[in-house]
Amino acid sequence: MPITIYQGHHHSLAPADINIVIDVIRAFTVAHFAFIGGAKEILLVRTTEEAFKLKETYPDYVLTGEEKGVGIKGFELDNSPKRMAEQDMVDKRLIQKTTNGVTAALGALKAKHLFVTGFSNARTTAEYVKKLTAKDCVLNIVASHPSGDDDMACAEYIKSIIEGTNGAAAEVIERIKTSSVAEKFFDSSQPLFDPEDIAYCTKEITGDFVMKVKQEREVPTIERVLI
Repeated sequence: MPITIYQGHHHSLAPADINIVIDVIRAFTVAHFAFIGGAKEILLVRTTEEAFKLKETYPDYVLTGEEKGVGIKGFELDNSPKRMAEQDMVDKRLIQKTTNGVTAALGALKAKHLFVTGFSNARTTAEYVKKLTAKDCVLNIVASHPSGDDDMACAEYIKSIIEGTNGAAAEVIERIKTSSVAEKFFDSSQPLFDPEDIAYCTKEITGDFVMKVKQEREVPTIERVLI
């Protein structure tokens, strides 16, 4: 069964059986901690304008995301997994807009199954997807950052688990921490980026759910699917 890895958020993928979209730093790590905290669903939007329009319709929904890496004025939350983990998310519904992960997911909707993940839920996702695969299955993995080694390291890790070669998590963690994407989090001249976020992005969590996108909804929506 061939597994193709794409890098970047700009792809419009052809129909496939399974697509997995990765954003380690930080969108789908944020989503993972939102669901750990009890969130019910996360609506995915391409633009800030779409997010605010949905907020008018659903005022109780929580706006979360970033533009150019930083929080958006008028959003309740930014793109920090640390801050997400500190929130009470029980029964909350979110609207998420990010540059790489969300955009890449919206370009990967033509699949029987679409999953999103960061590193924190990568092994759980890979092991679940492995059970769905068949000999002639078309499976794509999207490392959504256009150049970052963080998402590529995670993509290769997921691929290795599905193929049964089982790459080392420690090597993935090191590649994430030393990636160009992580640099600004350790730069004291850029205080908007919290170094503790990287600790959340590199923590592998044994969980009981995957994050699956419900494509048929008017607004594509991540749901927590128990395994």
